[in-house]
Amino acid sequence: MLKRVLPGCVLALCVAFFGSAKLGAQAAAGGMEMAKPAAAPSTSLMLTVDGKATTFSQAELKAMPQKTVKVHNAHNNMDESYTGVALGDLLAKAGFIADKTTQKKMLRSFLRVEGTDKYWVLYSLTEVETSEHDGDIIVATSMDGKGLGADGELKLVSTGDKKPQRWVRNLTAITLKTVE
Repeated sequence: MLKRVLPGCVLALCVAFFGSAKLGAQAAAGGMEMAKPAAAPSTSLMLTVDGKATTFSQAELKAMPQKTVKVHNAHNNMDESYTGVALGDLLAKAGFIADKTTQKKMLRSFLRVEGTDKYWVLYSLTEVETSEHDGDIIVATSMDGKGLGADGELKLVSTGDKKPQRWVRNLTAITLKTVE
């Protein structure tokens, strides 16, 4: 008889434990899933090259030569058109010029790109330079001719990525680092 009752008791205990754990988590969350707080909208971009920081406002970025890229956003399964400054042009304005003298440095350098929510990603510097890579990476200031909405005032967008995992909304900082 114990052999027949024991599996039923184990099952009842598991249901009771996992069911109560779920109810406890819902009660702690006020009966709902905890939503991640909205990130502060980005208003400017701090670009650091070789330890020298340069801050660009949205107005300054819009005044620079603009590039429009068309991408497919796999998160919402939509085609989107972004306009902004090519990241390579922005790096040049901040002091990093891509040429023969910086070729080796480019191969050993990366960019840390961060949003106001502290989400950050890495790009190799050769992914950014059009002399080295076919894809485009821009600091977008508009999407489909309008503002970026919940994505802030600035957003990093890459045409070379199949998924927008390394796109950074509410873009606030880009730091160029070289590994020696």
